[in-house]
Amino acid sequence: MRRYELMLLLRPDLEDDKLQAAVEEVTRAVVNAGGSLSKVSPWGKRRLAYDIKHHREASYFLIHFDIEPEQVREIERGMLISEEILRHLVTVLEDRGPADELAPAAAARATDDDDAVEPAPPAALDAAAAPTPAVATADPSEDADLVEASDVEASVVTDPSNDTPDDEADAAPADDERAEG
Repeated sequence: MRRYELMLLLRPDLEDDKLQAAVEEVTRAVVNAGGSLSKVSPWGKRRLAYDIKHHREASYFLIHFDIEPEQVREIERGMLISEEILRHLVTVLEDRGPADELAPAAAARATDDDDAVEPAPPAALDAAAAPTPAVATADPSEDADLVEASDVEASVVTDPSNDTPDDEADAAPADDERAEG
């Protein structure tokens, strides 16, 4: 058996005796299906977040019960037929099954994860594997090599061939043609 919680939203225009009759009909269906009631608590009328069948309010009832899972669908079908019930929601509160039933499901997920790509190593491990940067030494000949490399990088960055005035000259006649035509 499992423990369930049922939230009922009943039409707000029902009189108290019809309201109680609708709740008793649901509780009787639970008992007839072999379940046992734990708690039936009325929450009163509350405003709905949105209109349901042109109603802005509903009478709320919260019902806790224990029943076999196969019987829940039959109870829900009876609530769908009822005109007094605007909405209902049945949720499982706790599963009373043995913990051994959960282990195969967890094992199945673990085997699915084995096919996944390995995660990247932490940053600390990456830093240890990265090459060390060049450090200036006391030998002046090695410093000269470093200076030459920096000059090459600077020449690439400030290449004057990228800023040719020919590009500007080619663009100017096109602008003139657009202005004329």
